[in-house]
Amino acid sequence: MRHQKGVAKLGKTQSHRRAMLRNMVTSLLQHERIRTTEPKAKEARRYAERMITWGKRGDLAARRLAARFVNDETVLKRLFDEVAPKLADRKGGYTRITHTGPRKGDGADMVLLELVTHSQPRAKKGNRKNATRLVPFSTGEAKAKGRGKKAAAKAPAADAGEAAASA
Repeated sequence: MRHQKGVAKLGKTQSHRRAMLRNMVTSLLQHERIRTTEPKAKEARRYAERMITWGKRGDLAARRLAARFVNDETVLKRLFDEVAPKLADRKGGYTRITHTGPRKGDGADMVLLELVTHSQPRAKKGNRKNATRLVPFSTGEAKAKGRGKKAAAKAPAADAGEAAASA
């Protein structure tokens, strides 16, 4: 039985679709980010994840399998030497699809297909103690700007108090 063996045809012949996906995956591995339509990105993601898995294997057979699909030798070398070692501790999910809105011309849903570059393990759902928080601002003035009207109103008063105390 052929259950769930289908592919998105994307309105193209098999040869055109294969060439397009090869070019997209090669560009993704080269630039680490491409902008395309959602159905194309979902289809290209399948092949990109497979290439990175072969890159993590690193043996000659895996290199030859990846070379059948990746168009450029420099990109192939980059896959095995730079991209795959960065993602060595991940067990999949090497790519991310981020929606960017509709295309101006025809309204097609556009997305960014990008490689996940950081490989920091996420905290488990129930355990929020170990979750890391990113602090975008380091100075108090910048913090006040980002928190809204009340904090911005208090920030100049705090600066004036510090100036009076130091004088």
